[in-house]
Amino acid sequence: MNIEKVNELIADLESDRIERTTSFTEKKLGPAVCAFSNDFPKHKKSGYLLLGVHDDGSLAGMSIGDEDLQKIGNVKSNGNVLPQPSLVVSPVFSMDGGDVVVVEVKPSSYPPVRYDGRCWIRVGPRKSVANIEEERILTERRASFAKTYDLVPALGATLHDISLEHFKITYLPIAINKDILQENGRTLEEQLASLRFFDSQNQCPTNAGILLFGLNPEFYLPGSYLQYVKFDGEQMTDDVSFEKKFSGALATELGLLDDFIKSNILKTKPKRIDSLQEQTIANYPYWALRELVMNAIMHRNYESNSPIYLYEFGNRIEIINPGGLFGEVTPQNFPNASDYRNVVIAEALKVLGYVNRFNYGVKRAKMELEKNGNGEPEFDLSLTTKFKVTIPVNQAW
Repeated sequence: MNIEKVNELIADLESDRIERTTSFTEKKLGPAVCAFSNDFPKHKKSGYLLLGVHDDGSLAGMSIGDEDLQKIGNVKSNGNVLPQPSLVVSPVFSMDGGDVVVVEVKPSSYPPVRYDGRCWIRVGPRKSVANIEEERILTERRASFAKTYDLVPALGATLHDISLEHFKITYLPIAINKDILQENGRTLEEQLASLRFFDSQNQCPTNAGILLFGLNPEFYLPGSYLQYVKFDGEQMTDDVSFEKKFSGALATELGLLDDFIKSNILKTKPKRIDSLQEQTIANYPYWALRELVMNAIMHRNYESNSPIYLYEFGNRIEIINPGGLFGEVTPQNFPNASDYRNVVIAEALKVLGYVNRFNYGVKRAKMELEKNGNGEPEFDLSLTTKFKVTIPVNQAW
């Protein structure tokens, strides 16, 4: 993006791929990003948000600072637009009539994209919530795009293989805006398909549908479980004192795993500071441990027959999941870059509340571990087919 391109975009009042605004609020930016991501007109080209420009193309005389740019970044990372949009934010261009920032929004390969549970589209100058037929078009269009493995149809499976009640009662109300749910005309299959849990073309659940709501996910995806093992010592050759397998549908199993971490792994004890005071210390910080476990579930390779391993030793915890770094993430840019091997699973973990923001968890986990006295976690990025993180116990434990 350069100044010539910016002037060209400002002057083009005809294009339906350009929106001008002076507002940096998420309520304004979110629907616009969502609509461009859905690319309903099927331009297969980026849409552009021009911030600091009035609808008539005149500059607003704004001064755009770091706080405003942070608001733009939050639209991508806070998880209110799902699947996560692909944005490129330009530098601030200081022009005679004020500052301008250009946000390039690339079309999503996994429509329909939603902001706050609503599917926004743009046709010409109109931006609105998609109706039933428009949303169905986006859902069908997704089949022509390259699929991540969680979007692949689980051939041979039927709706009888997933818990429809759990989907309708527990997941659907928090994934879709209540006003949209109150509209008539959407069948259960269409609701599942719009959230990428059902493949309309093959009339079967997707792998994501089996993983999230399956009655027996292992039948279709043999490695789709987490194996916890606690050793008496510091080596794998030491005796095993306890083990547990988490193998059910993720929609319910994640809660059980969360409770297990809190009640079985995390421990506290008093530590004397001086003759009059004691301080309670924890072997591991809850938020950091849960985040790293949930990351393993979100990013693992579900094509592998190997499970996720959660090993607890006397002096550390190791988490090993099948699937190395994916896509744009490399040893050089980890953990500052993000990419998603399982776009639907990532979205579901955000909807269910197990992920707060995208591209943020590992950095916060490191901070929480340092604050708790555990020190830096060790990430083994050299493994080609696996990802391993070692978390040292609190040094004062």
